[in-house]
Amino acid sequence: MFCTVRKTIFLFILILVSASVFAQSIIQSDFLFEEGKYFSQCHASTIVESHDGLLLTSWFGGSHEGNKDVVIWGITGHEVPKIWADGKVNDTLQYPCWNPVLFRAEKETKIYLYYKVGPNPREWWGMVKTSDDNGRTWSKPVTLPKGILGPIKNKPVELNDGTIIAPSSVEVTENRWVAHVEVSTDRQKTWKAYPIDHYSRFNVIQPGILVHQTGKIQVLCRSKEGVVVTSWSEDKGKTWSALEKTNLINPNAATDVITIGNKFYIVYNPDLPGRDWWEGRAKLRLAESTDGLQWKDVLILEDQEKGEFSYPAILQDKKGRVHITYTYNRKNIKHVIVDLSDAY
Repeated sequence: MFCTVRKTIFLFILILVSASVFAQSIIQSDFLFEEGKYFSQCHASTIVESHDGLLLTSWFGGSHEGNKDVVIWGITGHEVPKIWADGKVNDTLQYPCWNPVLFRAEKETKIYLYYKVGPNPREWWGMVKTSDDNGRTWSKPVTLPKGILGPIKNKPVELNDGTIIAPSSVEVTENRWVAHVEVSTDRQKTWKAYPIDHYSRFNVIQPGILVHQTGKIQVLCRSKEGVVVTSWSEDKGKTWSALEKTNLINPNAATDVITIGNKFYIVYNPDLPGRDWWEGRAKLRLAESTDGLQWKDVLILEDQEKGEFSYPAILQDKKGRVHITYTYNRKNIKHVIVDLSDAY
């Protein structure tokens, strides 16, 4: 009896200490806009830092995901949300927009906005716009070449030699998903796609990219199989190893990853798949790894019984602070600023 009580007290103290450490890691937590003012639903945020330190955030919003009125919204700095792109084909035909991805190459000022347009994820196509004034104005939309979708949900990475690798995927059918990368060696003018183990038993989409100090490139993918799945490349994304499990569970929900120094971080939903695809998204965590395979949680972002806190994006700014945005119950986009040095 005494041992049981002592163990209970120890666990309670451990929980309090852990909660305190986690709380110290969060510098700021807020929402991006006034809920319900601009649209009924929103989802799939993305974030980038301009060359002069401004943050740009984008997402899709409208009456409901998949409806024709769903367009790409965005914010520069602390301004009000504005429509940055839509799915109009002509004066009478419009399709929904999906999954914007913002990206800026290291030495450039131009910001790219990649997004998808189409009736559903099995039939959509890739689009791109650019901005030279930090998102205040955007170029005319350009349709990406056939077979190129652009980064499907997570940001591209730029290698030391200027090669840009965009993580992408195809929902071939509702029952078959495959991932690939799209590589550009001419500053995003042209792209070439390279498959990631398309013969695997795993069904994967929405990879995120980590770059290891050895030069290896790793992707971490959402899967239908209840686990975060990974693959490796030693030739800048041209060939990939067989897909394999990590120790992270996955409820068929998006993740995002980042490399910081010699450590790696992933934002993910720590649950198993439910009966419906949206289940398992009421908890959201940040985990850390030194090898990309074994991960441990270092921060609790959401821990609720119900709700959807999903589709995270993660970015480190020039000051070293880490920004995480994510869907908050499809009604808003939450923005959390983290100082990772406080988590240890």
